[in-house]
Amino acid sequence: MSTTHSTKPATKLDFLRLMFLSREGDRREGILLRQSKGWFQVSGMGHEALSAIELCLREDDWLFPYYRSRALMLARGMSNYDLALAYFAKKDSSSGGRQMPGHYSSRKHNVFSVCTPTGGSLLPACGTAWGMKLQGKDSICVASVGDAASRQGEFFEAIAFAIQEKLPVLFVIEDNKYGISTATDKFFAYQIGGILSEEHMVKVDARKVDHVEKAFREAAEKARRGDGPTVLWCDLDRLSSHTSSDDHRVYRDQADIDAMMLRDPIKLLKDELIASGELTEEAWEAMQAEIAQQVDEDYIRAEQAADPVAEDVMNQCWGDDPAPTRPPIETGPQTMVDTINKTFHKALENDPNVIFFGEDIEDPKGGVFKITAGCSEKFPKQVFNSPLAEATIMGVAVGMAAYGMRPVFELQFIDFIAPGWNQIASNMSTLRWRSNGDWKCPLVVYAPYGAYLPGGSLWHSQAYEAGLAHLPGLKVAIPSTPEDAAGLFWTAIHGDDPHFILVPKHIFRKRADVKSVEPIPFGKARLVQEGTDVTIVTWGNTLELADEAAQRLAGEASLEIIDLRSIVPCDYEAIARSVEKTGRLVVLQEDTRTCGFANNIVGEFVNKPEWFNLLLAPPQVVSRGDVHIGYNPIFEYAALPSTDDLIAAIRVTME
Repeated sequence: MSTTHSTKPATKLDFLRLMFLSREGDRREGILLRQSKGWFQVSGMGHEALSAIELCLREDDWLFPYYRSRALMLARGMSNYDLALAYFAKKDSSSGGRQMPGHYSSRKHNVFSVCTPTGGSLLPACGTAWGMKLQGKDSICVASVGDAASRQGEFFEAIAFAIQEKLPVLFVIEDNKYGISTATDKFFAYQIGGILSEEHMVKVDARKVDHVEKAFREAAEKARRGDGPTVLWCDLDRLSSHTSSDDHRVYRDQADIDAMMLRDPIKLLKDELIASGELTEEAWEAMQAEIAQQVDEDYIRAEQAADPVAEDVMNQCWGDDPAPTRPPIETGPQTMVDTINKTFHKALENDPNVIFFGEDIEDPKGGVFKITAGCSEKFPKQVFNSPLAEATIMGVAVGMAAYGMRPVFELQFIDFIAPGWNQIASNMSTLRWRSNGDWKCPLVVYAPYGAYLPGGSLWHSQAYEAGLAHLPGLKVAIPSTPEDAAGLFWTAIHGDDPHFILVPKHIFRKRADVKSVEPIPFGKARLVQEGTDVTIVTWGNTLELADEAAQRLAGEASLEIIDLRSIVPCDYEAIARSVEKTGRLVVLQEDTRTCGFANNIVGEFVNKPEWFNLLLAPPQVVSRGDVHIGYNPIFEYAALPSTDDLIAAIRVTME
């Protein structure tokens, strides 16, 4: 059996061995792919000297790698056999067969799971680095990215935030001159004069391990002593095509390829060691043969390893949340803003790892709706204003949560979610599943939500629950009472997954008499009113419409009203129990009709014969039209569902 474990290289000869092990693994995968064994391959050829970064790292440091970081992963402690399992997408690979090759991950080695969107790991790296700093540690983060990704907006946001907070993070730009087939000389941010300051940048000849070690050691020492980040511009070559789906000979001159091969970091190191007498040609030949045999054995063994089983596909979308506990509020007249604020204060008091971050949330502002009023004054080391950068807010939350802290981060309005969508869709919702449970990011994101409050216009009046519900791995809730708001927040803060809580701003200052305070789990609807004729399912602001319809129809129809509370997971069983009694279903939402969550509820009912057979009439959806909300209240209320619309739908089911 081959040797499958790596040790940290100590000498240049060790590095030569490790670099060739990486190269031989790349070569073996290319051969296997041509034999139709496997589906895809991404090569690290030419990037091997960056494995010297490991000499500057400790066990408590974190790596956010690039998909060409194969040699660095070997240096970090992952084995060639680990990488072989990943190539074949086997059950015991780092992702359990869920990720493509090159998407490295290891919680054991503090190697954060790679996501495919380029630059997607930079903001999470800042979140982890910020967590390290807040805890007073001198550990560091290293985040790698290709040169083409330097034009991503998140690249600039990450550098800006790291410099602003003097974070212990090293940004590694692996400049191999190409973004797939496009030469990056005119696109790479540091090649365009004046865009980025070079004060924090160091250029490195990343074809030589000693140059890499020197530059990174200095940058690591700078970060550990609290002097902030360094951008390391690593000049190297991509000696292969972009991936197995590409052929660089189509767009590169052969003379360019030949010249590049002379700069091969393995060739340069081998020639250096032979010239110094530390290596002979015979020993080099023997080393290559030995490593080739090890790689053959590793890949043969990996090919024979167990495949994942189809029955496991739904595993690790969510974790196992603890049983919810009673939120820390008392009975009596209160608003949602009141109970949420009390819950926040108690969460901050109970756990120093609870961190708040959002636009204008510090005192004296305390958030634009005063949801965080008094929090930063009382807990100044846990509550922070964010820049006007939603991608930063979402990405930092991911990295901080993965590190083990408890982010509770605010979006000023749910309408502003779009700039942060990449982090939500690429990292937040996928991290647990794509790492087969090895990684997780328990966090809370909250935002004011919805309309029925004139003057909001297009970007202060939206309802985005359907978009969030569409992403597996997120939990989504919309409270409609002060006690439910406190309970859902308290459960989410202590949960094990990413939670979104949308706070309906039309009713969050409505004072209500809180008569009892109970634990509120996600996935449990609330029976608002019992009835016998029609089931009304709704949530958030539109509960007012349901209440008004029930009063207006008191002599005509008996309405059972269900407040869904939790969108994901959804309490379909509660709806089914109600429809079993009434035989009629109307779903009311303020989101747009097309692809709205109300349609999902109706779809579940017509899809299951045992539920469909309960219906005495076609279920109805009452929603906003497929139109934006205008500034003039005439436009706003013309777009939104009304009580009259709801009553008309109820009467359709009664015909």
